[in-house]
Amino acid sequence: MPDQTTHKSELNRLAALTEKAELGGGSKAIEKRHNQGKLTARERLALLFDPHTFVEMNQLAESQAIDFGMQKKKVPGDGVIIGYGSIDKRLVFAYAQDATVLGGSVGTVHGRKICRIMDEALKVKAPIVGLFDSGGGRIHEGFFASKGVAGMFYRNTAASGIIPQISAMMGPCAGVSVYSPALTDFIVMVEGTSQMAITGPGVIKSVTGEDVTLEELGGAKVHSEITGQAHIVAKTDEDCIQSIRDLLAYLPSNNEEFPPVVQSRDDPFRTDSSLEEIVPADFRKAYDMRKVITRVVDQGSFHELLPRYAKNIIIGFARMDGQTVGIVANQPIFLAGCLDVNSSDKAARFIRLCDAFNIPLINFVDVPGYFPGVKQEYAGIIRHGAKMLYAYAEATVPKITLALRKEYGGAVMAMCCVGMGVDQMLAWPIAKLVVLDTTTAVNLIFRKEIQAAEDPDEFRDRMIKAYDHKYSNPFHAASNMLVDSIIEPSQTRPALIKALDMLKTKKRAKPFRRHGNIPL
Repeated sequence: MPDQTTHKSELNRLAALTEKAELGGGSKAIEKRHNQGKLTARERLALLFDPHTFVEMNQLAESQAIDFGMQKKKVPGDGVIIGYGSIDKRLVFAYAQDATVLGGSVGTVHGRKICRIMDEALKVKAPIVGLFDSGGGRIHEGFFASKGVAGMFYRNTAASGIIPQISAMMGPCAGVSVYSPALTDFIVMVEGTSQMAITGPGVIKSVTGEDVTLEELGGAKVHSEITGQAHIVAKTDEDCIQSIRDLLAYLPSNNEEFPPVVQSRDDPFRTDSSLEEIVPADFRKAYDMRKVITRVVDQGSFHELLPRYAKNIIIGFARMDGQTVGIVANQPIFLAGCLDVNSSDKAARFIRLCDAFNIPLINFVDVPGYFPGVKQEYAGIIRHGAKMLYAYAEATVPKITLALRKEYGGAVMAMCCVGMGVDQMLAWPIAKLVVLDTTTAVNLIFRKEIQAAEDPDEFRDRMIKAYDHKYSNPFHAASNMLVDSIIEPSQTRPALIKALDMLKTKKRAKPFRRHGNIPL
């Protein structure tokens, strides 16, 4: 039987190991991070979770490597902190890489720890957050480290569509470290201090001769504006953590639950006559669709994603009478709201995410079609545009579409109309739901008659008016049950909330196949 002295000895040993684990790479390394304007991994986790709720797991796990001097570099925790706790009183799991320990590199034990916490999150179906700050795979451990890295990818895929996965890039991340975030639902980056790249500037310089900095190669600006991989850009570590907490507030814990409902202080029956002023009846005039969205949803609730990428379409979360909804909207001030390769990809992935997590979709439509041109055709607009068709047709959550002005051509289907499984199709009185805009249609239909007319311009104008009166209006669509209701713009908010309320008990269809084959 151990005596009291033994107890004290072992408790002292535990305290020493715990202290070493909590110091990570040491006080000097921590001070250096603070001087760079960065928080430590532990400080980040403390901000992420509700106070005093975080429970750390496997704190004393350490690298078992002995080659290349690794036996002298053992640190309890092995450069990553894993655990669970509460965020807004809901269970969430997390891991945070500690760049003060071997640069946050992913070694064998490091990878095993992350895989362990991912397994726990999936086991109890709770969201998982990854705070990345890593130089990549730990080359000191050779091929052994690859199992943990590959295991992360495998678990990211297994958890996809079952639990929300959020990645925060909080430092320079290169090589294999960037693939796991790419497999998650959301990526948040910090302006100026976080980068993502498969190959570093040095290798690129030696192979291609290109001279580029890591920031130019994979900074927040690049991934939020060019590649479309950074959903949110934060200015500081603190802003980044708050962005994650805000995002989680819109999401359910898993695919079997519904998103949290908050108490709304906004009148569900609030009308807004300013919408008629915001949206010009003259289709040649542009406007900012965000102004429509923010006036229709619960005040202050719109949370846009990827605002700098493919700006001709808007996606994001909002609340309607306290209920989370996904917003997909054309943006007339960019490319006239046309769909193209990037906007189709952006929207399709968001639609599928909402469907995975029981989030109803509301579509604000003002679209003249797909953006024309050789460049778009060569870029694969057919297969990229088909992604939106596939995503909407596949989605089983409530789908509500509102036509504000233009709904032309194949883009009508891409924005979810009757025939694509829309549950409620609404339209404003000025909306035009047609295959082509009136002028183009008349020029094609009456080409010979226009040429033969004594006054071609007068004849064309007369045919345009006749076509508009008969076809280019929502009344013709409503008479054919292609529009369920024509509503006054001021009534948009109450009409959408009533439709959402009616669709609350919509049942998801049971899967009848393993999965479909979405276009690339």
